[in-house]
Amino acid sequence: MPKPFPKTHRPSPPAVLVEHATISFGERVVVEDAHFQIPEGSIAALIGPNGSGKTTLMKAILGLIPLRSGDVFLFGKHAHQVRHLAGYVPQRFSFDGSFPITVREFLRLGQSRGCSPSVLREKIQEVGLTPLVLERRLGTLSGGQLQRVLIAQAILNNPSILFLDEPSTGIDVSGEALLHDVIQHLNREHGTTVFMVSHDLAMVSDMVDTVVCINRRILCAGAPREVLTHRTLAELFGDRSGVYEHWHDEVPHVHEKIRSHPNAH
Repeated sequence: MPKPFPKTHRPSPPAVLVEHATISFGERVVVEDAHFQIPEGSIAALIGPNGSGKTTLMKAILGLIPLRSGDVFLFGKHAHQVRHLAGYVPQRFSFDGSFPITVREFLRLGQSRGCSPSVLREKIQEVGLTPLVLERRLGTLSGGQLQRVLIAQAILNNPSILFLDEPSTGIDVSGEALLHDVIQHLNREHGTTVFMVSHDLAMVSDMVDTVVCINRRILCAGAPREVLTHRTLAELFGDRSGVYEHWHDEVPHVHEKIRSHPNAH
């Protein structure tokens, strides 16, 4: 009998692959010829000054904004084919705080099949909140609690990749630390790929695997220790970026948010 052909190992496609993507609003080009990839199972951050195209690019990856040219793939397929594999928390979530909706009712919005009480409790606990918060009105939550509820909603369907646009905005230092714990828990315990827009370089240098630097064009992409250099950050944010390094286990880490630059806030 003829021997069967040996099985060949095919590496899994990256969680995100952006190929020469250009995005424009009318004649104004916002992102030009973006090209990078994010490995599956990693935590990645997209950094750059205000107006650099970070949020626009993230929305385009999700298929919420059309591309002028180029392609975007999630796990080797076009975004519209695998949208169910992605969870998304936008940068701003505006609502009437006096509206009498509970956290439980909010989490069930948009769930065509509904969610069992056990699933809601599980997801709330995943983001570091107690099930008691399910009965609270959404408008009574602190900024950090609300952000974690938004993440709980985004992970109800157990997405393979979670997109977070400036997740630390409006959160105090203690809430920020809890949020980082939640992100690392989802990544380590569930293998969820996390791709976030961030301005917090201390968090980026300490927590993420891949950094993508953008200012209309992709300036660099790679491990934090390779790309978070004085030269790169000066190119992104200007000479007044106010970055310093400290040594931890003989590896330099950027450990301060960009400050004193008009595009950094």
